[in-house]
Amino acid sequence: MSSTEYAVTGLTCGHCVAAVTEELCALPGVHKVEVALIPNAISTMTVTSDAPLTDLAVSAALDEAGSYALA
Repeated sequence: MSSTEYAVTGLTCGHCVAAVTEELCALPGVHKVEVALIPNAISTMTVTSDAPLTDLAVSAALDEAGSYALA
């Protein structure tokens, strides 16, 4: 198991958190996503998965969820 913390921009509300969580949980091997929301600033997201995810995979999931990006 691997837990990795990411800094994310663009999150403003609970809907944003839900969208990002849904997309990341759809990635193979992801078991849990926790988001510490800081509206209109840099939020922190912790992803627990079988193996570390690539930044490209995380960025693609954030993009699919909306206008979110790794900081």
